[in-house]
Amino acid sequence: MNDAAETRAAAVALLAGLWLAADAAHAQDPMLLIDEPGFELRLYFQAGINAVAEQNLFWNFSDRFAPDAGFDSDTRWLEGYLMPGIGFTADAGDRLQVYGKISAVASGTLGTDAFDAGGTGAVTLEDGYLGLRSKAESGPFFDISLGPRPFKTGTGMLIANGGSSGFERGALKLGPRKAWEQAAILRLGKDDLTATAFFIDANELSDKDSGTKIVGADLRYEPQEGRYVGVTFGHVPESGSPYPRAAAGGIGAPVIMPAAREGLSFINAYTRTNPFDAPLPGFFIGGDIAYQWNPDIDLAAWGGRAQIGYAFEDVSWMPTIAYSFQTFSGDDPSTSRLERFDPLYYEGNPSAWSTGTKSSMMFINSNVNAHQISLQVKPTQADTWTLRYAHIRANELDSPIQFGQGTRLDDIDGTPTPVAGVGNRHLADDLYLEYSRIINANTYLTAGVSISFPGKGMDSLTAEHSPNWLGGFVNVIVNF
Repeated sequence: MNDAAETRAAAVALLAGLWLAADAAHAQDPMLLIDEPGFELRLYFQAGINAVAEQNLFWNFSDRFAPDAGFDSDTRWLEGYLMPGIGFTADAGDRLQVYGKISAVASGTLGTDAFDAGGTGAVTLEDGYLGLRSKAESGPFFDISLGPRPFKTGTGMLIANGGSSGFERGALKLGPRKAWEQAAILRLGKDDLTATAFFIDANELSDKDSGTKIVGADLRYEPQEGRYVGVTFGHVPESGSPYPRAAAGGIGAPVIMPAAREGLSFINAYTRTNPFDAPLPGFFIGGDIAYQWNPDIDLAAWGGRAQIGYAFEDVSWMPTIAYSFQTFSGDDPSTSRLERFDPLYYEGNPSAWSTGTKSSMMFINSNVNAHQISLQVKPTQADTWTLRYAHIRANELDSPIQFGQGTRLDDIDGTPTPVAGVGNRHLADDLYLEYSRIINANTYLTAGVSISFPGKGMDSLTAEHSPNWLGGFVNVIVNF
């Protein structure tokens, strides 16, 4: 069987699985195996398939910086995953409950994805935890668990995405892996106040595993859904992850500092509320601020976000409009201190912490800022349209964006000299339109188209106007 036939056969098999799963959604909770007093055993199943097309990937920079690499800036691929699992809860007396879950992800990609990986796939453990918690529905409570599982603090600014996909694992865009490879989590609380202590180690790609371990605590007060205030403190006792440092004065290639993340400490405060209540019931504001330090390498960095919006729930189509500004410090080439913000394991989707849409594949949350506007409408209970715009800029000129992206030769006093970063703060403008439909309680369709217009900062790297970067996708997810 040739590659094209294999691709078609795999796609048909996955689509058939999705169709059968969607049809099963009409049955009454088919995943509940045992439901006895004091004991429940449940199956879990999630699957997804995603078709993606990209044109002028990364503004076609490969033709300028790596013309002999054979990188195709126009590509299409199909990706998918299956995630079966089983979990239980069992009463341990009148006040306690034992629980646990185990699941695995099988994912793959057919065709060549945005990072030039294709024909790849892997099966990995996702959940694998055992826990003990109190059964109290009010008053004091506790919950302790050990083993791989998803975990997020605050709004996901620093700690959210514990698993990596793409490359040898496939399913780059769907990103089905969320669980941390190691996780020990203890929650204590009373009513609306929760204190959480944690130890986590990310499930990273095998050839890119930084060995980063994080310990910390989170305190959160949430009197009602959508209104909260909290603070997270964390420390990285062990990591092999390097940092880039801007060359003095920005002249020269960036210096790579090995294992520089080790010793990092951070504090992150976050909130979301509506101060007006009855007069403006749909109004909301939110804010996040994070400060990072590491005396071992003289690092002091910060990042933050402010949000404001309104949900017109009593208006036809229930429009919601929101504006946010987020910013993350970059290394100032005029100082000896390192000011580069480390985004750690942030939640990188457009509705959370990504900087732009297309541009988020190029820029991590470091040395960038973005003004972002979104408009969402719901013509029906099942259909949602969302339009997003992002204006993205660099915070520091001649300073690394990611790991030295944008290092170029500039003429300084008649001598070609390597300079890192960009010479103009305007990086890009992104526009993204998304449609989602709830097919049934367990099946969801999402489609999107996007375009990224390079700014003067990106054009300065090529000394010419770079082409616009376009893309689109359509996917179906089932979740039981």
